Amino acid sequence: MVVGDVTTGTDVLVIGAGPAGYTASIRAGQLDLDVTLVEKSAYGGTCLNHGCIPSKALITATDLAHEARHAEAMGIHADPAVDLSGMVNWKDDVVDQLTGGVEKLCKANGVNLLEGTATFVDEHTARISHDGEGQGSETLEFEHAIVATGSRPISIPDFSFEAPPVLDSRQALSLESVPESLVVVGAGYIGMELASVYAKLGTDVTVIEMLDSILPGYDDDLKRPVKQRANELGIDFHFEHTASEWYEPGDGIRVVAEPVDGAAANGGGEAPRASEEPSGATASGSTEAIEDERLEIDAETVLVAVGREPVSDTLDLEAAGVETDDRGFIETDSHARTNVNHIFAVGDVAGEPMLAHKGSAEGQVAAEVIAGEPAAIDHQAMPAVIFTDPEIATVGMPESEAAEAGFDPVTGEFPFRASGRALTTGESDGFVKIVADSADGFVLGASIVGPEASELIAELGLAIELGATLEDVAATVHAHPTLSESVMEAAENALGHAIHTLNR
Repeated sequence: MVVGDVTTGTDVLVIGAGPAGYTASIRAGQLDLDVTLVEKSAYGGTCLNHGCIPSKALITATDLAHEARHAEAMGIHADPAVDLSGMVNWKDDVVDQLTGGVEKLCKANGVNLLEGTATFVDEHTARISHDGEGQGSETLEFEHAIVATGSRPISIPDFSFEAPPVLDSRQALSLESVPESLVVVGAGYIGMELASVYAKLGTDVTVIEMLDSILPGYDDDLKRPVKQRANELGIDFHFEHTASEWYEPGDGIRVVAEPVDGAAANGGGEAPRASEEPSGATASGSTEAIEDERLEIDAETVLVAVGREPVSDTLDLEAAGVETDDRGFIETDSHARTNVNHIFAVGDVAGEPMLAHKGSAEGQVAAEVIAGEPAAIDHQAMPAVIFTDPEIATVGMPESEAAEAGFDPVTGEFPFRASGRALTTGESDGFVKIVADSADGFVLGASIVGPEASELIAELGLAIELGATLEDVAATVHAHPTLSESVMEAAENALGHAIHTLNR
């Protein structure tokens, strides 16, 4: 590509180099299409640089320190010193290795890499603006386009991410020192993952959630072990409250949380001046209720993790005729096509579920459809994983959804407390649950909470994808002692002949 005031062309323009975009680019390159991938900041997108990978690196590192510190039952007595700066440097090395690999893979598959910000001029033309003085912009004509611009953290009133004490998830993954106290706004998966990370590092963590429980959308039996573990870590929760404002009373900050019913009436408003300390001022990390459930929480910093929104407002989609819904998501069909036949959208910008692996799958489908291959998106066996402590993983239909779909579901469970391997790891909270159709035994769904749930769910996803039955899973000999035996035992329990747990 020639940088400057020129017009060039490409078969496929891909906007955004996250998992959805770079996967689409590589697959399109493999299919002998001329591909141009435009990325404005870093290859790998949010997932590799500021989300999935760095958060899992810190979760692993803090778990290691925490487990060593609490392994007395195994005869291990240790008190490891944690250097957060060193931990973050290690995390960054992992990220650099992966993002560098993405760039090399793109080049090896013939993908043209272009740094800049893309906006549509019309349905077959985009303008690429290059950062830096004197870099200018260029025009790119395309036969097909794939929008993969991802998502960004949602902000809330009076909590600007530009204010140093207020963190988004990206900033929370790059702190140089462990804060003494932290308020987390939002008890979804991002909030719960990072709350656990910092609690294990010794931070006094308080979570504010507007709903009545953690992890909205997950069944109570899956959430219960996570909430119990969070309580053991000393995390405080205030449900049915919204964070309305923050101010600096002196050292640190003070976060004000209003009960949900009163949040709209109070409306946040202007934060008091630093000298205007209301009654009920408390020590760092403590909480006091004033004015009938209104809370004031002192902390060193605050993390806002209330969800993510699509990045679709930077593209001038209207110029290309591409439509979005009222939340800004680009609506697509089973081939990842938008309402404009030759323009596709994949990943977070294309809607829920906002999962990296879902975006990668959509990226492959979009590339193959453009190349004339028979491909379509199938969400039937799309797993969802959250790396809380313990982990939660689901795939397919839960029991209630199976019943609503007209099946007569039968379920089987196996508790990890009955797993020899789980007991030898010291992690025996949770269970494997499998859902099948009682008429023919076909596996419809599964849920796991417990050790290595993120790994174990793949077997059950494959079972759904292949149309396996309970008999198929139960008859598959699993190595002993392993956590995966729990999957076999759950299937046997559904059939009424589990060996290591009582049958229903």
